[in-house]
Amino acid sequence: MSGVQHIAVGRDEAGMRLDRWLRTRFPALTQGRLQKLLRSGQVRVDGHRAKAADRLEAGQEIRVPPMPAQAQGKTPAPAAKAITEADRAFLRDITLYEDDDIWILNKPSGIAVQGGSRTVRHIDGMLAGFARDPDRRPRLVHRLDRDTSGVLVIAKRRAIAAAMGRMFQTRSVRKIYWAVVKGVPKPPQGKVDQALIKAAGEEGDRVRAARHGEEDAQSAVTHYAVVDQAAQKYAWMSLKPVTGRQHQLRAHMAIIGHPILGDAKYRGDIDLPDAIAPRLHLHARRIGFPHPKTGKTIDVTAPLPEHMAASFAALGFEAGARGGSDE
Repeated sequence: MSGVQHIAVGRDEAGMRLDRWLRTRFPALTQGRLQKLLRSGQVRVDGHRAKAADRLEAGQEIRVPPMPAQAQGKTPAPAAKAITEADRAFLRDITLYEDDDIWILNKPSGIAVQGGSRTVRHIDGMLAGFARDPDRRPRLVHRLDRDTSGVLVIAKRRAIAAAMGRMFQTRSVRKIYWAVVKGVPKPPQGKVDQALIKAAGEEGDRVRAARHGEEDAQSAVTHYAVVDQAAQKYAWMSLKPVTGRQHQLRAHMAIIGHPILGDAKYRGDIDLPDAIAPRLHLHARRIGFPHPKTGKTIDVTAPLPEHMAASFAALGFEAGARGGSDE
């Protein structure tokens, strides 16, 4: 075990999430151990307790508690397995955009972005197989839930990931999601400004509305608009998250009384008609941002997954004829 360390955030690390910074610095640190360190306040940023999703700034001082030798890298961590041809083909098939710095995928519903205790196959694991040099390893710059489909941005090296992290932190990234919800929200356009807090239980991780003054509450804001509706029973929604909290769109829609269809965590899976697949109807439709190197605008749209396209057809929603819903 090493002693307590105080490490300054480098210029090329500015904008990184704290949890990703820790994984980069301590590659053998397990997810469970990382969460425990953060939850107990053993990791601090400039002397203050910090959360996994906090974005770092150059020059900040990170207090790191004693680490086992393997986490420090003194004992070599197991090398990442080279990516298989099957996974390489899978990533190629879902690629929407690629250049020397950025890679954008159309993530299918049902595949995890990152691993967990019971998740073996995930996007981050595939990316780890591309390069042994951690500076050249493609890395995630944001996340989607396992059952959410759509645009997922990958940075091809650490410096680009840091630049993209700063864009997400300063809200320079424009994100539009499509969803189908129960009922029709009134008014048809509005904003949900409701802080959220984690509420772990037997059904797994989920979030709920935070009460005033509740510790660990995270501010969360979503703009919404009804694009179309079917017999006042279902609505096609365009959702624009201002913040990026876990399950934010799913929880906000449930909080205003219009859960997303197929959402088992937030009661969107109850009494679905036979024509609607019992799967989450939430899709990261479009993303736009200035290229971190060239400044050129990157604007990418992901086609609907099969189950949502089938539901659109069943409910009479014409996505191809409603270009304005992407605005």
